[in-house]
Amino acid sequence: MNDDTTRPASRARTQHLTSRSVFGSPCWVSLTSRDLDATQAFYAAVLGWRWQPTGLGDRFRVALVEGTPVAGIAAVAGMWQMAVAWTPYFAVNSADQSVARAQERGGTAAVGPLSFPPGRAALLADRDGASFGIWEGELIGNWETWRRAAPAFIRLHTRDAFAAAIFYGEVLEWASDRPGSCEVHYEGGEVVLRSGGDVVARIESGALGAAPDPTLRPHWQVHFAVTDVAACVRDAEHNGGSVLAKGDDEAVLRDPDGAQFTVTLRAAS
Repeated sequence: MNDDTTRPASRARTQHLTSRSVFGSPCWVSLTSRDLDATQAFYAAVLGWRWQPTGLGDRFRVALVEGTPVAGIAAVAGMWQMAVAWTPYFAVNSADQSVARAQERGGTAAVGPLSFPPGRAALLADRDGASFGIWEGELIGNWETWRRAAPAFIRLHTRDAFAAAIFYGEVLEWASDRPGSCEVHYEGGEVVLRSGGDVVARIESGALGAAPDPTLRPHWQVHFAVTDVAACVRDAEHNGGSVLAKGDDEAVLRDPDGAQFTVTLRAAS
């Protein structure tokens, strides 16, 4: 998704990278929250993020790590009656057409498309209820740096990975004959999405649509790369968060507002 503070990355001073250049690929992750100040304090303590305001208003912020944009926060959960959650956004050629394709295939539109100059966004849910966003327009400033740094990774936990890949492929134009289309591969029981040769998302089966535990229902899980998983776990607990699962290389955490995310040990370069 875009903000006005880190104006979308440019290949040159007069050219901006747009969603059309990387259509179908994840292009941003954003947290819908209720309390902006509390959310900023928690993620600053746990992940070391610094914050930058945006041109979208007082309810929006962009997180930075060493000057690189990592994620966005929109404190609109109460105002828009939305769930508190991390959501991945995918670049599209046309927000209107993508929403129509999703609805034709059993998905739903929760919000939008809405205008957020210099682009348009919508929040959708797939047939199994997993929420995701789409973005049409200019990408965030330093987007190519964000992509290379890979601060965030997304994985869909769904009932049937193959069926989900078909849904998203048709909505987001994966594996199409258009130049620059994302590639879809089936590896080790998972669906693997590649853009420009890089793995940008994975889809796995096993979620339970009617599970009482929301962590077992279909959902997109956002992973943040960190250098010390144990420290993140400790800081989350000390700052009002909770730990849902943990291991040496990964931990699933919940922030004080209820949003779930994963911290994963950054691979050695």
